[in-house]
Amino acid sequence: MSIATTAATIRPEEAAHFGKLAAEWWDPKGSSAMLHKLNPVRLAFLREAIDSHFAADPKGLRPLAGRRALDVGCGAGLLAEPLARMGAAVTAVDAAEENIAAAKAHAEAGGLAIDYRHGELAALGLGRFDLVTSMEVIEHVADKAAFIAGLVATVAEGGLLVLSTPNRTTASRLLLVGAAETVGMVPKGTHHWEDFITPLELSDLLTEAGFAMGNPKGISWSPLKGLHLSDDLSLNYIVTARKADGEQA
Repeated sequence: MSIATTAATIRPEEAAHFGKLAAEWWDPKGSSAMLHKLNPVRLAFLREAIDSHFAADPKGLRPLAGRRALDVGCGAGLLAEPLARMGAAVTAVDAAEENIAAAKAHAEAGGLAIDYRHGELAALGLGRFDLVTSMEVIEHVADKAAFIAGLVATVAEGGLLVLSTPNRTTASRLLLVGAAETVGMVPKGTHHWEDFITPLELSDLLTEAGFAMGNPKGISWSPLKGLHLSDDLSLNYIVTARKADGEQA
């Protein structure tokens, strides 16, 4: 739920909102508690996607060894740190300077060498990466097409892009915005339902940028399982994308 950093996409008010949460980002019982619950589910999908795309050993501890990974809208590093532990040389970008400060401090305390950057992705000149992730971010940007184009531009030949985001449905309006913010599961003002994007809309944006979207997987909640991967896309979904066949690099 952090904010992205590509030209013409940052909303200053969104960056400020998440920057105020930076001090509690690593507290599993703090304002980012939902992200802590969501992260293992995202990582399970991500690990399977990495193993499949890069033909990695499913039992290996470092499937990204020798590869570069970029996390866009990284917050204080909840995803960047696991990527580093999987062996990747990780760069992570966020629009909120407070988030980057918290991320650097946490990574240094854990002995992880992660290249954290604050600013516009398009202006940073970071090059291309084997794996690019952007989780719970696109719903916060001002120009989704520009954001997707910026992400795609950082994916290396043969690379993989992974995104997750809430779906724009009646269920997500009631549960992710109404109920979740009312009971304090997420801070008030975190979500704006009208900015959510459907899988079809995301697929169209990726197609326009020359990428093909894989089959989305839903992230659902139930009293017995909690948050889990499912075929139900009504609340939240996660998906891979890669350069479409015949597209130029």
